[in-house]
Amino acid sequence: MQTVHQNLRLQKIITGIGILLFLMKVIAWWLTGSIAILTDALESTVNVIAGLIGVYSLYVSAKPKDRDHPYGHGKAEFLSAAVEGTLITIAGLIIIYEAIINFIHPHIVQQLDYGIVLVGITGVINYIAGYTCIKMGKKNNSLALISSGKHLQTDTYSTIGIIVGLILLYILKLWWIDSAVAIIFALVILYTGYKIVRTSVSGIMDEADATLLTKMVSMLNNNRRDNWIDLHNLRIIKYGGTLHLDCHLTVPWYLNVLEADAEIEILSKLVKEEFGEAIELFVHTDPCKDFSCHICCKHDCNVRQHPLNKKVEWTMENILSDKNHHL
Repeated sequence: MQTVHQNLRLQKIITGIGILLFLMKVIAWWLTGSIAILTDALESTVNVIAGLIGVYSLYVSAKPKDRDHPYGHGKAEFLSAAVEGTLITIAGLIIIYEAIINFIHPHIVQQLDYGIVLVGITGVINYIAGYTCIKMGKKNNSLALISSGKHLQTDTYSTIGIIVGLILLYILKLWWIDSAVAIIFALVILYTGYKIVRTSVSGIMDEADATLLTKMVSMLNNNRRDNWIDLHNLRIIKYGGTLHLDCHLTVPWYLNVLEADAEIEILSKLVKEEFGEAIELFVHTDPCKDFSCHICCKHDCNVRQHPLNKKVEWTMENILSDKNHHL
């Protein structure tokens, strides 16, 4: 639960920063009247709303398991990310609408120097906050923090582009540049919103995380023990910052309960060292069969019935299968 509370504390800080940055951008827009700066301010509005939703979702995620939620409340993070992605998309559409109106009815932008400085400061702060969010989110497997971090960093990239556009506008005095810059970065915002919604839907639907599974398979192959004859039916489900992993581990049939449990403890320790403490591991042990001898690498086995023919490399395909491995 410690990691969940860390996530919640960081999200509160990020939300507070988001409110301050939003006020700075509103001041910059009020000084200049720039549609491009309005674009940045509208995205910051989404930052604030999404931040508040993120705080609530992480608060819910931090609640302990109960009878109604035996796996915990971690799914709230996916719902939070879905709402955030939707809000980002709506902001992008509003920005495009405002930019088109400004194309039709252009107006002169004023005090660009002050606007550029204020927006530039918010961009630097946003990037640092986003980097911190993503780093903590990856460490603690928090989609809410990762989504917030990516959103903040996208906001930074948008800010950089907007500043470049404003500098060109300041030099060239071509007022249509303001709307053009707004539309370009509105499209970036729309793409970011789509990616966040797509990721949240994957989490809600328990879609397999190929990157996570590849990393898991690599770790298991690199630390494979002689008593781990076979591994199959591996599944990983994310509940917010907690990973639920279950699998079937084939061990020598003559191991007693304590010895088999020791193998599970070693496996559990390896997984937690690689993926963090916020993981629940459920391992079902299977006894080896006669056909297991052909793929068994245990050299000091006194009951071997058949020689080792080939070591089967664990891959994502065969480790996810619900069948024992055969030659």
